[in-house]
Amino acid sequence: MHLLSNLFVWATCLVVAMAGPTNNNDRAVQAVTEGTNSFSTSFFGEVASSNHGNLVTSPLSASVVLSMAAYGARGETQEEMKRVLHLPPESDATPGYSSLIKTLNAVTDVELRLANKVFVNKKFSVKPTFQQLTQDAFLSTSQSLDFSQSLAAASTINQWVEEQTKNRIKDLVKSDSLDGGTAMVLVNAVYFKGNWKNKFNSKLTQDRPFHVSKTEVKNVPTMHRTGMYNYGVLPECKASFIELPYKGDEFSMIIILPDEVDGLAAIEKKLAVHGLEEVLKRGHKTEVEVYLPKFKIESTIQLNDHLQNMGIRKAFSQSEANFEGISDTGVYISEVVQKAFIEVNEEGSEAAGATEMVLLEKTIFFTSTFNVDRPFYYAIVKVNNDGNKSERPVRLFEGHVVDPVI
Repeated sequence: MHLLSNLFVWATCLVVAMAGPTNNNDRAVQAVTEGTNSFSTSFFGEVASSNHGNLVTSPLSASVVLSMAAYGARGETQEEMKRVLHLPPESDATPGYSSLIKTLNAVTDVELRLANKVFVNKKFSVKPTFQQLTQDAFLSTSQSLDFSQSLAAASTINQWVEEQTKNRIKDLVKSDSLDGGTAMVLVNAVYFKGNWKNKFNSKLTQDRPFHVSKTEVKNVPTMHRTGMYNYGVLPECKASFIELPYKGDEFSMIIILPDEVDGLAAIEKKLAVHGLEEVLKRGHKTEVEVYLPKFKIESTIQLNDHLQNMGIRKAFSQSEANFEGISDTGVYISEVVQKAFIEVNEEGSEAAGATEMVLLEKTIFFTSTFNVDRPFYYAIVKVNNDGNKSERPVRLFEGHVVDPVI
């Protein structure tokens, strides 16, 4: 039995946005984005619960690369993957995913690239229907490799990833993960670089105390700016949040700050159930004095156990996996890996890696202070530009910072 190694890379930097779907693709794009958001909520909750240090993840990237494999699954294997990934019907896959990817890659005020590629064992036969699906729906190209030459194969894959992420993600694939029995490697790469809509003045950056825990405090470079932001208090969560827009107003970074130094885990547990929708609807435009530490994070996460905890189990089983939509040869998923990078500074961000409740906006005429001096959660989301606050934000990247690193 051959191995199907499903590996992906993603890169994270502050925000990503999708201009809305168009024409006949509306329903399909909506189905894809709603499914991705539902997966993102449970995915981040699972990953964050056991990664207590600095973390950067891309639920979108995980969703895309796993969805490629899922549409090639059959029987109970596909049912598990569809349930966990909240996949739309296959009839919506091509118009939905292709429109989503094209829209992301067409933004102009930030630099954003999302790319997919399938590396296939030259001795492995892939069904034409699966090849066509990955090309049409996921805009993926394919390349034949001799996986028995593991060093050369890993080098080829890693070079492609580096090119897509502007050298931010290196050595995603380890040669010892590949051998002559590897059937294919599916890779998703994401790169984002954007400037803040209103940059922080580097002359105002100075060391300020950051409470890593109740017993540890360290001085870290902290940016400072006063301006009008979407800001809100979440008393039931014992937290507050702010939305920092990027140039072009299509993307934003959402930061949720717990009231207590040790309050991060409780907030993330609630987000794993409710998501960001209600949080953003609780905000209003107000003048805020912001203190935000600079930070740089790189995360490498083995996702096999996390995905099995979420319910994708048969796909990892040599005896039970069914990917007959990919090949008549028996294959299974041997490894799912994420590697991501994010850097936040005065200019903006660079990253690579591979419910309804309507509230009227209000303007408050006093200045609030948002001092990020303790562990916090952040997310990069698509911003609603049409005033429709019931529209769900699309989360591209999520993570938390417990110890700012430069």
